[in-house]
Amino acid sequence: MAAVGVAGAGYVGLTTAACLAGLGHDVVCAEVDQSKVDELSGGEVSLGEPDLAPLVRDGLAAGRLRFTADPGALDGREFVFACVPTPAGPDGAADLGAVEAVLAALHPGPRTVLVVKSTVPVGTCARIAETAGIPVVSNPEFLREGHAVHDFRHPDRIVLGGEEPAVTRVAALYADLGAPVVRTDHASAELGKYASNAFLALKLSYVNLLARLCERTGADIDAVTRAMSLDERIGPHFLHPGPGWGGSCLPKDTRALVATGAAAGVDLTVLRAAIEANDRQHDHVVARVREAAGGRLDGVRIGLFGLTFKAGTHDLRDSPALAVAGRLAAAGAVLTGYDPGVTGDQAGPVQRVDDPVLAAKGARVLVVLTEWPEFGGLDWSQLAAVAEGDAVVDTRGVLDPAALRGSGLRCLRLGHPA
Repeated sequence: MAAVGVAGAGYVGLTTAACLAGLGHDVVCAEVDQSKVDELSGGEVSLGEPDLAPLVRDGLAAGRLRFTADPGALDGREFVFACVPTPAGPDGAADLGAVEAVLAALHPGPRTVLVVKSTVPVGTCARIAETAGIPVVSNPEFLREGHAVHDFRHPDRIVLGGEEPAVTRVAALYADLGAPVVRTDHASAELGKYASNAFLALKLSYVNLLARLCERTGADIDAVTRAMSLDERIGPHFLHPGPGWGGSCLPKDTRALVATGAAAGVDLTVLRAAIEANDRQHDHVVARVREAAGGRLDGVRIGLFGLTFKAGTHDLRDSPALAVAGRLAAAGAVLTGYDPGVTGDQAGPVQRVDDPVLAAKGARVLVVLTEWPEFGGLDWSQLAAVAEGDAVVDTRGVLDPAALRGSGLRCLRLGHPA
């Protein structure tokens, strides 16, 4: 059992703390928000991550997990995990203020290893190791929101960048997971995280462009991506068109990687094109909605289904659904939205409601923007009865067009001719 400290109780930090406690380690998690500390200390978990709340409560009950607002509680721990945000600055580069704050507050012991899970630019960990005079291991996280506990427990790989014996000591923390361990240098581990996320963004932008081409040529995007996915060099993942990619990672990480390339004298043109294509995808969805509404949006009521950046999360950060909503509102549309993962009366320019019938009431067009599976099971006949129009723009491909036709609705899908 190792003495572990975790700085930050966001979805990465809290998942890391709870899962390491579940592996038998003694974990203290420091969080600057006292109200969050109080909630977590009482076993209350606001994040909607499956299996996370019971894992936190198990750790608390076993005495292996505790929460504090005192950063001094991390002093002298064998391992201190930095799991704090690194948002994009005005120039796209990562803001390392929170990481620097963790370092400034830390008083390491003789065996302390700083483990950086936060996504940081190439060169960060080597610089910290040199200036702080302690071993630093880059250990980027690859957790998907909505699957964080599963991904921690069943990782595709564990990437560790640094020098021995610190790398071997950190690897031992994960020994019971039985996952492949990539041992490398700081820079390669840091770049590996950015490269992974950027590749996913490239794939998504490409399939969205293919979907637009299908709409123009009469091809079926489902058949096209099926043909692609059976090639083992390509695979089936991230081949579904949508309203654009978003969330807390892909937008900031792609911009940060472009900034890193520029600083190193490498123009990542293909990645810049993917970012630009993603911005245009929001406009394309608005164009499809405008077409479905009869050519104009000013004063037109639109019902939105899904506001989060993806299903299975409460996260609205950089949500493509809200990006589309913003453009619809700018064109004069009146927006009402339903999302099973969102609370509150307002989400950006959208008046949020708790009942899908209220989202559809009086709407000329209904638009599915998040891939919540329960949308496929809604009573679309009931929604059709209260809607003003008969068009449903399904940007996620989660609905059955035949079932909607039976309800008197037209289903317009990305990658299919209007």
